[in-house]
Amino acid sequence: MRTREIPTVSLKLKPHETKFPYVRSVMDGEIEGAYIEHVTIDNNGIADLQSEDCKTIYLFFRGQGTIVANNLDYEIVPETIFLPNEIKSIKIEAEGESKLHYLKISSKLTDQDKMELEKFPSENTQSVYYAKFSDCQSYVEPIKSPNTVSRTILPNKIIPRVAMGTVQTKGPDEVGAHQHPMLEQLFLGLSKNSCVVYADNAKVNFPEHALLHIPLGSRHSVSVNEGENLHYVWMDFFLDSKGEEWLKTHIVEDKDTNHGIL
Repeated sequence: MRTREIPTVSLKLKPHETKFPYVRSVMDGEIEGAYIEHVTIDNNGIADLQSEDCKTIYLFFRGQGTIVANNLDYEIVPETIFLPNEIKSIKIEAEGESKLHYLKISSKLTDQDKMELEKFPSENTQSVYYAKFSDCQSYVEPIKSPNTVSRTILPNKIIPRVAMGTVQTKGPDEVGAHQHPMLEQLFLGLSKNSCVVYADNAKVNFPEHALLHIPLGSRHSVSVNEGENLHYVWMDFFLDSKGEEWLKTHIVEDKDTNHGIL
């Protein structure tokens, strides 16, 4: 078993990174077809146009603000997800003197994706998708302890080959070792996250407000020590739609929970 680097990027601003809006690309070239930006804005806000060839996901992880889309206001708090879907232009503003931090993830659509997108339920693709993580549907999984709270924050069949969720527990605990060669995966450390990620023979400390890439096909796990918190977003980018069968390992606890479609 070989040792491979676990790429990790801090999303905390350095003193010289104080001009807003602040935008930088992260994880360049790590995942084919996924372009990721760390964006920080102040109350002057930022206008954002959507590309015809991509579907865009906004993950807000620090600060408060508002999104204006089609003359409707959406409240943004830490740990909120937003997809414009068919809306081509939005405005994002931070609240008051605070700074708003988020990831903008653009998933490039292949020709096959575009064909599959036409088969998705119209309510999944036409309407804004907006949810606070804590309101999303929970699930259980064999590799996690009964103390773990897992939620699906972006179900599949909204964007082709993409799904996202959260994992939260207190130490001592772990996410058991597993591998999934059918998908690329990123982790986003949320507030107070402090754990260790292992992939094959490599390991790395994983703090809050960091982005991490699990090496494709690696056998990986996560551990958290006593008194520490494990709290992160997983982002799955499937190599093809058949790989989404992996999500059947997520056993839904409450099918009536709102998924966030508006």
